[in-house]
Amino acid sequence: MIRALGAALALLVLVTAPLWLVNTYYVNILSQVLIYAIFALALNVVVGYAGLVSLGHAGLFGVAAYAVAWLVAAGWGQLPAAIVALILIIATSAVFAVLSLRATGIGFLMITLALGQILWGLAYRWIGLTGGDNGINFSGRPMPFGFSLTFATPFYFFVLAVFIVAVLAMAVFAQSPFGASLRGTRDQPRRMTALGYNVWLIRFLAFLFSGFWSGVAGVLFCYYNQFVSPGVLSLGSSAEALLMVISGGTGTLFGPIAGAALVVIMKNVASAYIERWNFVLGAIFVAIVIFMPEGLVPGCARLWRYGWAALRAPRRAAIGEVGQ
Repeated sequence: MIRALGAALALLVLVTAPLWLVNTYYVNILSQVLIYAIFALALNVVVGYAGLVSLGHAGLFGVAAYAVAWLVAAGWGQLPAAIVALILIIATSAVFAVLSLRATGIGFLMITLALGQILWGLAYRWIGLTGGDNGINFSGRPMPFGFSLTFATPFYFFVLAVFIVAVLAMAVFAQSPFGASLRGTRDQPRRMTALGYNVWLIRFLAFLFSGFWSGVAGVLFCYYNQFVSPGVLSLGSSAEALLMVISGGTGTLFGPIAGAALVVIMKNVASAYIERWNFVLGAIFVAIVIFMPEGLVPGCARLWRYGWAALRAPRRAAIGEVGQ
């Protein structure tokens, strides 16, 4: 009940945000938060539910962004470009999965890191296709059902709609038998194999699901900036997304969203007021690891339960005394 009420309140805040945020700059910041929240949710499928830490998901994010930018700049329509980009990202995710799922643990992490760096190197060096450091510029955003997304507020509502679909998809996934089997491969892979489950196939399909939503986030990011450069595929981008997931709470629905909000707000808002914002962000992460090792959202829920229990303890004691 409390969780549903909190989700409804958060949705109300997001829907009404452009009404009380008079500055379009902050509306754009919220759009960034939602885009990176989708990306963090996608990464959480692999990190939180499958137990496989990836440092190459920025490659999937960036491939989708580059595909849209290149196709639109080449004269393609917005919808065909987005569809082709998502098909391409599913194929790229399949290649990533086939190569990286040969190992688990540190081996999986290193393979995804290498694959991500290969894509970053291609984007940086293949100037004829990617523009190198100059990147790819294009003008125009899609017009779903004839509505222009040129300005900040309409684009924010478009991103919000996609974000809601992503959250619902992740909720259905987490509660589905497939989600339960994926968590089983995380906790007891040998037992799952003994029970007749194909552990590799379950992880492979989960990687495709994760890659698809990473691609969706990449497409939205490309439309937001109307520009893409090799930086979106860098190791720093992958590490940043991983920090969003870990700081918010792995294996939870709302944890990656909170982590994305924390990182994006610190980068774009707090940095305007705090010169050493990187230091502050690092200190926040250290505090989360020490005091809330399970993540920000589960940690706050734990503190809420402890506080509520402490408030009710005197009342229970009083009731016990009256009963005696």
